[in-house]
Amino acid sequence: MSSYMYILKCSDGSYYTGSTRDLEKRVMEHNMGMGANYTRKHLPVELVYFEEFQRVDDAYAREKQVQGWTRSKKEALIKGQFGKLTDLSKSTLAKHSAVGKN
Repeated sequence: MSSYMYILKCSDGSYYTGSTRDLEKRVMEHNMGMGANYTRKHLPVELVYFEEFQRVDDAYAREKQVQGWTRSKKEALIKGQFGKLTDLSKSTLAKHSAVGKN
């Protein structure tokens, strides 16, 4: 059975990242207010990206990875700008490194 990591765009323009075994049902649940607390407060939501996995634990691990990303990195993923992902990771690391030197 397939599993999915997905990104929803909320009514306020923010992104929500989740994982599920039934993508269509889960998006419908979010829009009916039966999803996460966050999406209930930001309806309606729109599915803007997903990845398919064979194992649910792989989808969940990917969800946790993407949840930690910056907005710009998520947008690059959504737009299929995969080359930007590495550059955006480097710029984030540089910022964190510079903060630690102060």
